[in-house]
Amino acid sequence: MKIGGREINSSCILTLVLPREDGDIILKAEALQDFDEFDAMCPAPLAPKVLTKNGPEDNLKDKSYREMMNHYNISRLAYIVIRSLEINDIEWDTVDIEERKTWLNYVEDFRGAGFSAIETGRIINLALEANSLDEAKVEQAREDFLRGQRAQAEKSSGLNTEPPSTPYGPPVAE
Repeated sequence: MKIGGREINSSCILTLVLPREDGDIILKAEALQDFDEFDAMCPAPLAPKVLTKNGPEDNLKDKSYREMMNHYNISRLAYIVIRSLEINDIEWDTVDIEERKTWLNYVEDFRGAGFSAIETGRIINLALEANSLDEAKVEQAREDFLRGQRAQAEKSSGLNTEPPSTPYGPPVAE
């Protein structure tokens, strides 16, 4: 695919550098293209029905349904983090992407590797940021684009002032 003549063939990749005395740890997170694999492995729970005067409706307040949705959302977060960090070729101690029961172990694996709670939070945020587009990113991209447009305009070889009036031919009769 091309947009404005530019070939688009990559997704968003963000980088995080964690300082260490024995050498910095560089982590990257890549945006996921879709959630098809997750949806196949972990279908969203369905709310039980309750009979009302308007007919059957989803009972979104059902305690077991809310617990299942909570677990579903936590699993989705773990999937996003694990898949987004795949670009780093991480060798997990207890996480296996093919076994969704292990996904929630990623935090323990980070702790076991010596990452602090703050560093683990930064890693999770890196993965989430790679998979999101907030207004600050859009505004920064817009500013960068407009700055480039102004720089191009300043380099223009066109006149930036009006040429002085010069007499040519007979004066116009008033």
